Amino acid sequence: MNLFYAPDLQADSTNYIFNKDESRHISKVLRKSVGEEVYLTNGKGLFFTAEILDNHPKKTQVKIIKVEKKNQDKPLIHIAVAPTKSNDRFEWFLEKATEIGIQRVTPILTLHSERKKINPERYEKILVSAMKQSLKVYKPSLSGLTKFKDFITRDWGDVQKFMAYCHSDQNLSTALNNNKVLILVGPEGGFSEEEVALAQANGFKPVGLSAHRLRTETAALMAVATVQICSK
Repeated sequence: MNLFYAPDLQADSTNYIFNKDESRHISKVLRKSVGEEVYLTNGKGLFFTAEILDNHPKKTQVKIIKVEKKNQDKPLIHIAVAPTKSNDRFEWFLEKATEIGIQRVTPILTLHSERKKINPERYEKILVSAMKQSLKVYKPSLSGLTKFKDFITRDWGDVQKFMAYCHSDQNLSTALNNNKVLILVGPEGGFSEEEVALAQANGFKPVGLSAHRLRTETAALMAVATVQICSK
């Protein structure tokens, strides 16, 4: 089964024309024929079954024949993480976190951040590709690069707020009691003492993820996996 991304589809849509890339994939790579069924999502929980009307390699057109609204998987996980110096490592995290299950990612700018600029368009492509590959109908939302202080002082509502901190005596797995979780993950150099104190003052609880020191992208993915496993 192949899943295609159509972000502008609505529940009442009756037809859709794919962009050039998706059209080529359908007609040239998968060699789909007129009359065959294909499956689409708008990344917001809608799952569409459609029939190919025209398999043109640049503008494949389909007719929507069925629409289903899917519930969002629980738990709802928001990871705020300092992007790694190696872009490949951060993109690996985005891909794997999407496959495992995450609701939102916010790149944060900390005192020891190694990467101070990001490419949101590239990251969005990674998220879309991973969503399609794992047959999910919700695309994780990606926030812009946000300063640490601006992020932690916001009102995040009814969520459990944690900070991954290797000196904490409590493990994340034993601290969870909510299906809405927000976790801070710092850069390779870690959070500064001032950042740790500020985060705690704003309700973020320090938790450990492992008995060993982890790379940023590993720690972030470990956080996602831990929450998912403990929620089952």
